[in-house]
Amino acid sequence: MSTNPARQAPETADAQATPIVRFDQVRGPADETALRGLSFALAPGSFHVVVGPSGAGKTEVLRLIALADRPAAGVVQVFGRDVATLSRREAALARRRIGAVLHPLRFIDHLSVWENAALAPRVIGRKPAEYAGEVDAILKWMGLFRRADARPAELTGAERHRLALARALANRPELLVVDEPDEAMDAADRLRGQKLVDEIFQAGATVVAASRDEAAAAGRPVLRLQEGRGILVEPHEP
Repeated sequence: MSTNPARQAPETADAQATPIVRFDQVRGPADETALRGLSFALAPGSFHVVVGPSGAGKTEVLRLIALADRPAAGVVQVFGRDVATLSRREAALARRRIGAVLHPLRFIDHLSVWENAALAPRVIGRKPAEYAGEVDAILKWMGLFRRADARPAELTGAERHRLALARALANRPELLVVDEPDEAMDAADRLRGQKLVDEIFQAGATVVAASRDEAAAAGRPVLRLQEGRGILVEPHEP
């Protein structure tokens, strides 16, 4: 296994023609939603940063993309399918193609770090002999291999975020959704996380990350949320 466990994105003409994510006049699921008519489309193989002040709806956008929630109104399409039309089985199959790091970070507390990281391949029925080496490599890549037998509650905030990334990578996602790092992470850990996500992107995955700091976009296209709507801004624009 290579050091980068992300799956290569398909490079067919259809994949390039169809947005991997599309929102059309979307209203968020909560009564007090920040999203009120949000529309945008993201190409496969792209890396977009969702920016906006606290309460602008960044986490709502990520949860909708990750199929953790469904919109109250409007259309959300992921992998070319309207999520409202997906059966429970179809939604579960689609989630296997998505890696998600969403706040608050949740783990199965009685399982070890290794077992939490291995949940995705285990749930889809792969045999441990098939994925054990991959999980080991991911944890080494994340600097967590020496903590493999620990429980999530024993980890620092930075380590928990890295474990969430490891778990998100374990199913070799085509689409990676990452909420902004925990504020408890120091600058070095934040930089490490950014480099890991960059490597996943370079391997072909589509990445959607959220940040309150537009400077964190580092020249990437941004989706700027404001007053329940959003504007896609390319990096060459002011």
